[in-house]
Amino acid sequence: MTKTGMTISRRAAFSATAALFAAARAATPRGAFAQGTTTPEVTKATLGYIALTDAAPLIVAKEKGLFAKYGMPDVEVVKQASWGATRDNLVLGGGAGGIDGAHLLTPMAYLLQAGRITQNSQPLAMNILARLNVNGQGLCVAAKHKGATIDATALKPALTPDSKVAMTFRGGTHDLWIRYWLAAAGIDPEKDAQTIVVPPPQMVANMKVGTMDAFCVGEPWPAQTVNQKLGYTAAVTGELWKDHPEKAFALRADWVKANPRAAEAMTAAVIEAQRWCDADANKAEMCAIIGKRAWFNVPVADILERSRGNIDYGDGRKVESSPLLMKFWRDNASFPFASHDLWFLTEDIRWGVLPENTDTKALVAQVNRADVWRAAAARAGVPDSEVPQGDSRGVETFFDGKRFDPANPRAYLDSLSIKKLAGA
Repeated sequence: MTKTGMTISRRAAFSATAALFAAARAATPRGAFAQGTTTPEVTKATLGYIALTDAAPLIVAKEKGLFAKYGMPDVEVVKQASWGATRDNLVLGGGAGGIDGAHLLTPMAYLLQAGRITQNSQPLAMNILARLNVNGQGLCVAAKHKGATIDATALKPALTPDSKVAMTFRGGTHDLWIRYWLAAAGIDPEKDAQTIVVPPPQMVANMKVGTMDAFCVGEPWPAQTVNQKLGYTAAVTGELWKDHPEKAFALRADWVKANPRAAEAMTAAVIEAQRWCDADANKAEMCAIIGKRAWFNVPVADILERSRGNIDYGDGRKVESSPLLMKFWRDNASFPFASHDLWFLTEDIRWGVLPENTDTKALVAQVNRADVWRAAAARAGVPDSEVPQGDSRGVETFFDGKRFDPANPRAYLDSLSIKKLAGA
């Protein structure tokens, strides 16, 4: 064969090969090529959780194989003894025997970022990728104190500077709810009682031995307190602030930076789990799952009714199908509104957990990753109608008439008569 003939044959072969690839590309769904760009960098992450009903999306995502569905089959969801242990394990990180992310009190992500709760005040950069729920916490009072409701005034004469009022972590959501509730009734939580830290699963045991006068914690512990006739629920926190934000799905920022596709994949799995958890038809199964010995080791009867919005306050009041039940998805429960993070930071300034000169907007910009949430929601097939258009829910109104305008947090702070501001 001549040199020219060999060249023509090679060209024909290349043309045939190119045509074959073109035909294959045309016959293959575009998604298969797109999938290559969304494949997680790793298949494993270690996530922490506390035995609280609002951890359900992480547990369900594991139990239902949703992490695996999005390419993360080796995700581990590991119980933490307390929020302090969660903090310490986040500082360690998954590579050093700790955890990469967690079901977390929303303000904790910011307190870690600012170095306010770490050894030697060393900042740990964090990202919030989703809110896990709204509502679903209880303001609980010992049975010996009667009459307190959303209005805590009846509790005022019973409290002394030695009275113990418990929450789960200084500067966390439960701390802020109980402080707001007491302060609205003219009770200064810095002077009129002692606020103490008790891990959520130990709240009921502490109430049983009579060491506490009141506490705030998430379900199922308020319901269990009532079921064991140890106290009553003065109010559910949705009465303080309807559809208030609560826990977050948060990861170490360095992990997100190193594994952006994996972070998005896990967020998509969590979003799908939240949608499943919020379906009324799935409530019984959800409670059966999280109540298992491997997760909470709590009777389903202590979880189910309040998950359905049926609240026995324990003092004769009962409400059926309350709109203030814990929500995981509906009413934009999953979206991490930056305006809500700003409120948490403002309240932590109010109580001296953060200094008054904190650049709250800069902190929110560093921690809040609503962009990851939006990308993950698209991957999870969330319709556009269920995706918020902006990052603010606007002006929020509380039970005592106070209003928080995220455009002017200072005005809100100035309107509060009981507070404890701190310098840098």
